[in-house]
Amino acid sequence: MASGGRPRDGADGGAREVRPGLRFGVLGPVRVWREGALLDVGSPQRRALLAALLLRQGRTATAPELIADLWGPESPDAAVAALRNHASRLRKAFEADADLLVSESGGYAMRITADALDLGRAQELRTLADRASAAGDQLGARELLQRALDLWDGETLAGVPGPYADSQRNRLEEWRVGLLESRLELDLTTGHPADCVAELTALTVAHPLRERLRELLMLALYRCGRQAEALAVYADTRRLLADELGVDPRAELSALQQRILRGDPELNPPADRQGATRQDAVVRPAQLPAAVADFTGRTRLAAELVNHLAPDEGPTMAVAAVAGIGGVGKTTLAVHVAHAARHHFPDGQLYVDLQGAGPGPAAPEVVLGAFLRALGVPYEAIPPGVQERAALYRSTLAGRRVLTLLDNARDAGQVRPLLPGAEGCAALVTSRAHLALDGALVVDLDVTTPAESHTLFARIVGPERIGDDHQAASAVVAACGYLPLAIRIAASRLATRRRWSVATLATKLADERSRLDELRVGDLAVTACFEVGYAQLDAAQARAFCLLGLPHTPDISLPAAAALLDLPSQEAEGIIESLVDASLLEATTPDRYRFHDLVRLYARARAEADQPVEHREAALSRLLDFYLATARGVYARSRPGDRVVDHVAATRHEGLTFATQEAASDWLLAEAEGLLALVHQSLGGARQRQAVDLLTISKDLVESGAVTSAFHRAALACRDAARTAGDARAEGRACLLLTLSYRLLNRLDDADEASRQALALATSANDPIPRCEAHTDRGIVAVYQHRYDDAERHFRAALAAFRADDNLPGVANSLSNMSRVYAATGRAEEALALLNESIALHERSGGVLRVANSWYAMGIALTQMGRHEEATGYLNRAMECFHSHRQRLWEGSTHARLAELRLAQRQPTEAIHHAERALELRCIGGERRWATTLTTLGLALAELGQTDRARVCWSAALAVHERLDSPEQRDVRGLLDSLARPAAPHATPVSS
Repeated sequence: MASGGRPRDGADGGAREVRPGLRFGVLGPVRVWREGALLDVGSPQRRALLAALLLRQGRTATAPELIADLWGPESPDAAVAALRNHASRLRKAFEADADLLVSESGGYAMRITADALDLGRAQELRTLADRASAAGDQLGARELLQRALDLWDGETLAGVPGPYADSQRNRLEEWRVGLLESRLELDLTTGHPADCVAELTALTVAHPLRERLRELLMLALYRCGRQAEALAVYADTRRLLADELGVDPRAELSALQQRILRGDPELNPPADRQGATRQDAVVRPAQLPAAVADFTGRTRLAAELVNHLAPDEGPTMAVAAVAGIGGVGKTTLAVHVAHAARHHFPDGQLYVDLQGAGPGPAAPEVVLGAFLRALGVPYEAIPPGVQERAALYRSTLAGRRVLTLLDNARDAGQVRPLLPGAEGCAALVTSRAHLALDGALVVDLDVTTPAESHTLFARIVGPERIGDDHQAASAVVAACGYLPLAIRIAASRLATRRRWSVATLATKLADERSRLDELRVGDLAVTACFEVGYAQLDAAQARAFCLLGLPHTPDISLPAAAALLDLPSQEAEGIIESLVDASLLEATTPDRYRFHDLVRLYARARAEADQPVEHREAALSRLLDFYLATARGVYARSRPGDRVVDHVAATRHEGLTFATQEAASDWLLAEAEGLLALVHQSLGGARQRQAVDLLTISKDLVESGAVTSAFHRAALACRDAARTAGDARAEGRACLLLTLSYRLLNRLDDADEASRQALALATSANDPIPRCEAHTDRGIVAVYQHRYDDAERHFRAALAAFRADDNLPGVANSLSNMSRVYAATGRAEEALALLNESIALHERSGGVLRVANSWYAMGIALTQMGRHEEATGYLNRAMECFHSHRQRLWEGSTHARLAELRLAQRQPTEAIHHAERALELRCIGGERRWATTLTTLGLALAELGQTDRARVCWSAALAVHERLDSPEQRDVRGLLDSLARPAAPHATPVSS
């Protein structure tokens, strides 16, 4: 139930409709609602009676049973009268629905439908979840179980007295934990182990003797790569069971420990597996081409197609269409499926190559003539026209079971006359185009998986040729883009060149500029597949195909593509979708497109051959301009009043606008990989300054934690390119970006040097951005290194620079940063005054995200002052803001601070929750902060007696601190030494 006292409507997962009237809740306080309004049902004893009747779910309870339920053996003398009085008052409370409480056989019963009670809805959701799981819908089952768990609103039967309520409370709590176990098991099955660790750790604390929870925690830790901790959980469990119960862990837990020790691959998330399809003897007419001997993968898809074409029950006419780019294996799959399904079609299998990808597609009337002759129709009996032949074709197939394989179709118009139309028959069609055929199962065939590609490569060249060089083989199939035709060509080249190693082939394919030339053997070439499709494009389509291949971005959105093509969005969409229909481009999501890697290389080659250089440069300039304009808007929205947007290059494109901050943040994260790739591509030429500016106003990406390393590489490339070009402004801004990434990677000396360079370049270029920001960065580094005099000097300089630039948010940030110095040097009240001023300035400018940084700083200052409850409030507000703005690193850092605070408050379970969330999100500050959070986690675990797991956490933290030579190593070493002493350690790690 919802915390506001209203029942959760629509949470029954498909349960039957409830009649208008009352709804009841026992999964929390015992409550009654009418149309969402809470009714007053009276005293705790009356609620106890109502609970006893509701939990019997329609069964009658006698008066003696109910008296025992409410009072036990010490029932009052007037218990029967009191019982009747409570029942009478309940009926009055129910008003128009008083008839729901009935008297019979000297007792009472509640006659309600199952879905009028939250417990009934939870039970039905559990049943539906079991059915979904049995049907293979693990995600659906998980959702249903979570909806059942969401019906709880605190402790079951909260505040209800009596022995019956006590026993039922325990029973329903056991059931709830069982639901949690089932949901967590599905979480692990569907691949979310990191999300489970914190929850499972807390549950094992609350239910220390429940071995299934321990088992799930071990599995979750193992799947997160934390094998040592998983084994430590087993050690803690074995010791606890021996101390408390004098028993060993159950067999399943011991078996899991052994499987973890030997790295059992079956412990990895399960993948769907289906058996191979059957193949029976050939029957005539039998026109199917020979199946490929080394057919690999596609098992599940092949089975789906076979089942569709040849269902087990009743006659039907089925059509399936397989579409995809050239070389993806459409024909190979179709022939394999046709052979697997042919025993369902004893009257024959027909085959034709419709030559739809070539200049002369097969005419339907010619194909029909050939089919009719194959079916036994005399030549002289075949009519001349396509309509007449199609009619005779369908008549001839009537009463037969024939499979028709129509390979390489151009369009639906070519295919329709060739469809059987008769029950018991089926047609399987392949095409590069996406065909609109009524009632057809349409399959958009993708490339093979890396594992399938590796297997195919090995089957062709022979496993002995690969030997132990699996890494080189993986590089080969990756360079082939996992395209089956390209893999076959590459493998054939290797098979005919005995002096080559797999590594030799991998090296040749590593160079994108010559890759397409290398993928050629005999009369087979990957480019030949693409040339056929390109030749069929009109001028507008060909131009779009070429220009879309120019950006090095992994994919492209429709608005970005429209800017690149210099077309209105609707016109661009029409052309792009026509390329998708021709299988030259893929639609990954609505309004988002990508090339296959090899098709992109071909498109780029065609662009260089067919599009003038000025057209290519103009297209890339338009795309960069679009990104810069849109990113400027995102930056301005998250940092209102920040002057940085006024100091970056002007744009011609207006950029996208967003209704909410969430939508703006989503755009930036969705475009992260492409944006960084475009920055790299734009360096070393006329677009260089725009590229550096684009990175400058996209720095939320690095603070989001999504692409820290990639952002760092882009910043390095920008600095080096600007330095080569002698552009002091661009170099200074790039150094500023490097400072940020160095800081997040915990390379503090490098960060300090980069910010020093940025400051020097700002002076020579008279650039206000690094002049303000570099002092801030140098001050932050000084705080981390406990050089507080230096930090205060730099923060004061930053404050003056921001004021000179009339940058109100920058002033507020400087005050917040200065407070860190004051708090660390014992000037607590001055620190709070600065933070209050900072918060007021941020609120005045409307910077919601930036004020969260001041809340975070306020939380740290209050923690240091011992004002824990106030600190918790500020840190929670900051965390909610960081979460909503997708600032994962700041969110993780706040969780780490809350973990330390909860540990100081002697709340180890809460500390574990926050520490695990911080580890999952990766705390800001790099490895050192990660190690500090591991130390906090170990302290909380030790508080709860889980010393083996604590030892693993501290050992991992110590290894990091020793490698970094950080001062914390002495403290962590002391914690490990303390485990040899009787008293459990308790301390709070010190964070910089």
